[in-house]
Amino acid sequence: MTARVLAGALPRHAGRAVRIGGWVHRERRLKSVTFLVVRDRSGLAQVVLPPEHTRLPEETVVEVRGLVTASPQAPGGVELTEPEITVLSEPAAAPPFDLHRPTLTASLPTILDHAPVALRHPRLRARFEVAAASVAGFRSVLDRAGFTEIHTPKLVGAATESGANVFAVDYFGRPAYLAQSPQLFKQAMVGVFERVHEVGPVFRAEPHDTARHLAQYTSLDAELGFVGDHHDVMAVLRDVLAGMVAAIAERGADVELPVVPAEIPAIHFADAQALLGHQPGEPDLAPADERQLSDWARRTHGSEFLFVTGYPMAKRPFYTHPDPARPGYSRSFDLLFRGLELVTGGQRLHRHTDYLTALAAHGIDPAPFEGYLAAFAHGMPPHGGFAIGLERWTARLLGLANVREATLFPRDLHRLSP
Repeated sequence: MTARVLAGALPRHAGRAVRIGGWVHRERRLKSVTFLVVRDRSGLAQVVLPPEHTRLPEETVVEVRGLVTASPQAPGGVELTEPEITVLSEPAAAPPFDLHRPTLTASLPTILDHAPVALRHPRLRARFEVAAASVAGFRSVLDRAGFTEIHTPKLVGAATESGANVFAVDYFGRPAYLAQSPQLFKQAMVGVFERVHEVGPVFRAEPHDTARHLAQYTSLDAELGFVGDHHDVMAVLRDVLAGMVAAIAERGADVELPVVPAEIPAIHFADAQALLGHQPGEPDLAPADERQLSDWARRTHGSEFLFVTGYPMAKRPFYTHPDPARPGYSRSFDLLFRGLELVTGGQRLHRHTDYLTALAAHGIDPAPFEGYLAAFAHGMPPHGGFAIGLERWTARLLGLANVREATLFPRDLHRLSP
């Protein structure tokens, strides 16, 4: 059988007979001719048909054999003539919106309700190609830096960070939880591989109904050993971001890409609070604070990225390393991007006794963590890491108003299907 040719490759086959396959994107009937536009993953192909040709419903899957003929008005400057069309599935039912239009005008709930069809729209599909390129860049940079990709359990016997905001499940009659993050696993694996990374789902049973929160999202995690402090982790994160941006650019995505500076500017949490005019003792940044600090970074440093370091220990998980030079503050950071917190990271505790002390201070029973704490009892190097929310990154990069627009099948306070 003749190999299938993608629509985007047709200009290279001018003058040849080829076979394409795809979906009927649109049919335009004129007085003397009918144009059938076929869509595949690479783009659009125009097929020239006689005017009396039997109409094919949009989204019907077809195979077309024809001659690639030059035509300046056609997509890519060529079209298929002398076609033979084979319908590969039954004629499609009409979708609830016009996929051939440049913009899908349906509401977000309608799009999400019909996601398997709505995502065929080229502009919607392109968002997830950007996300895929981001993941490829993330992996590529870390692989070159000596990281090993791991895959950790998503069913755990104890909450990763606290007993709140977890999804409980029945595990053969025993209580279990969906993992809030791979945090403790990836820390343990530093004792095996020294440097690890993972791409996988995480689950947060947080009753937020906002444009920036999901109950399940994709986390890009990294953890590395033998660090001096959290600044070593920040340097790796900077390289990862540059690699993600480069991977998107290499694939030719139509997106306004940021410049990742050689050194991302940083401000300590206490200094950020003073800059914002807040009273000392504020434990965290509000969304308005994130926007204001990002504006300051653009004006002062010409950067769309900003590290906020040294968050109060009271707002960081139990495994966060305190800053010995500034009591009450931590060796942690958040990364702000275009007005939104995008990444959380820092240096972790690495001594077994420090973990027991931290768990006690948080009022957490160490018994459920014994399996994880064993690694620290047998020697762990100073280490740290970070986690990037893929959907939040993609949404911010593309200027989308809601993180659900960058999620194939969102899971939130109200949505469990499709």
